[in-house]
Amino acid sequence: MIRIVITGAGGLIGWHAHARVHAANCAADFRGQPKPFDIVALDHAAFENDVKLSAALDCAEAVLHFAGVNRAPEHEVEAANPDIATRLVDACRVAGATPHIVYANSTHAASDTPYGRSKRRACEILSTAGGRFTDLILPHIFGEGARPFYNNVTATLVAQILAGETPHVNPEGWVRLLHAGAAAQAAIDAVTAGTVGRIEPAPRPMSVPDLYETLRRFHDCYLRNIFPDLSEPFDRDLFNTYRAATYPNGWPRRLQLNSDPRGSLFEAVKGGGGGQTFLSTTRPGVTRGDHFHLGKVERFLVVQGDAVIRIRKVLSGEIWEYRVSGDAPAPVDMPTLHTHSIENIGDKDLLTLFWTHDLFDQANPDTFADKVQQ
Repeated sequence: MIRIVITGAGGLIGWHAHARVHAANCAADFRGQPKPFDIVALDHAAFENDVKLSAALDCAEAVLHFAGVNRAPEHEVEAANPDIATRLVDACRVAGATPHIVYANSTHAASDTPYGRSKRRACEILSTAGGRFTDLILPHIFGEGARPFYNNVTATLVAQILAGETPHVNPEGWVRLLHAGAAAQAAIDAVTAGTVGRIEPAPRPMSVPDLYETLRRFHDCYLRNIFPDLSEPFDRDLFNTYRAATYPNGWPRRLQLNSDPRGSLFEAVKGGGGGQTFLSTTRPGVTRGDHFHLGKVERFLVVQGDAVIRIRKVLSGEIWEYRVSGDAPAPVDMPTLHTHSIENIGDKDLLTLFWTHDLFDQANPDTFADKVQQ
């Protein structure tokens, strides 16, 4: 078991990293195997108490260092990241720990700006900690859980599109995009493989107008109950980022029910570039699910009976509940990195249609057991 400390665990990449090592533990636990990680998650407040910080680093074998400051007056930004790095190195020495430190650096570290100098100096300090060191150079990060209007153009565009606004888009703007999950996995892989030195995951260059048009197309199609082609991982991740912003208030979504004397018809799923559809029956009082996915797009659609669908963001305590009925078909799509379940609350068998965008792969199921209600 690797004792791994994640700083900035409440931030975008930190949460994705925490969710992924948690997923690895969930998978091992489900198989009856030892958990691979002993996880210590730290927020920014941890750097305000040197005693607690040192205690958290006791016996640490790895540190994924995502904590940092990128928004503040320029003089504060320039001082903050080196100060955080110094506190981390000092705390390691007090604890007698020489962990493998993976530092979430930035492509801006090469620039002569307060933020660039701040990130560059923090890197230099962290490299003196005495253990293995990996300099993870990251571009523009997007992903589920990103904060709009906070140094994240993708999240900001999604928020504006969902609000019905027409954003101002710089026609000359370009971004180099990397999903937060890919950044987090690169950090985790560096630890498990013992990789040191500079790592720079390949981003997807994209003009800001093209990014906006892609997100707007996702939105326009999704409102018409059409999934885009999700065969490319980048498109899937970008679509999942968009979808994440539609919760919790955008669900369930009523389907158009076409009825005549013969009965009724509705379109359950359209698009997606393929995938897999299956039906299940669930007896009264029984709950299915209690798992989450990292990338899989999944739809639940009750076609007979009554159910409650519960969704909880991984590593959080808040639960969203959606009551659905086959009498008024309304799908609920499962957001990635959210554990979910469906319970039959009726007095007869529940019939549910499930759809996922890809075919089930026994060797890589992307399904991690984690109870919604702890």
